[in-house]
Amino acid sequence: MLNYNEILPKKFIVLDGQPYEVLDAHIFRMQQRKPVNQTKIRNLISGKVTDYTFHQQDKVDEANLQKKEAKYLYNNREEWWFCEPDKPAKRFKLEIAQIGEGGKFLKTNAIVELLTFEEKVIGVRLPIKVELKVIEAPSAVKGDTSKGASKIIKLETGAEISAPLFINEGDLIRVNTETGEYVERVN
Repeated sequence: MLNYNEILPKKFIVLDGQPYEVLDAHIFRMQQRKPVNQTKIRNLISGKVTDYTFHQQDKVDEANLQKKEAKYLYNNREEWWFCEPDKPAKRFKLEIAQIGEGGKFLKTNAIVELLTFEEKVIGVRLPIKVELKVIEAPSAVKGDTSKGASKIIKLETGAEISAPLFINEGDLIRVNTETGEYVERVN
């Protein structure tokens, strides 16, 4: 059980039988009243983000989430296929809503972490940074800094991101999967 002041960001809690991830928490006291914990929580099954206020007398259960590894195989728009890392025959599919926006940076045979709640997969944790090859990059024109000195490039997974002008076709770059932004060029 967690007290109201132990409900902090990156914690997983169970509220009304549903697992939630705490995204933001702010404990404060208004005037002469008792302190409260104003949080922003995300439902791990539906993905809906809501504001919730915990009062001093509130207690919640910490969610018992299991983590296991899986290997990404391929996708066909709505279904994403995975298998156990050491048993390719044990395949299973996940919906696009469970993968999230970071899925566009997944390469074949990439290892991801699955979050399970009561034996049901509720989310996928991707590596924070991945290395991808640039397959399309328009050539940079000297002095063309009107667009903030960046250009749109296409990666080997089909994702398009904004990158600096010095990135060329064939370069290997590192991308942040949480923000979808260019991080650095890999030597």
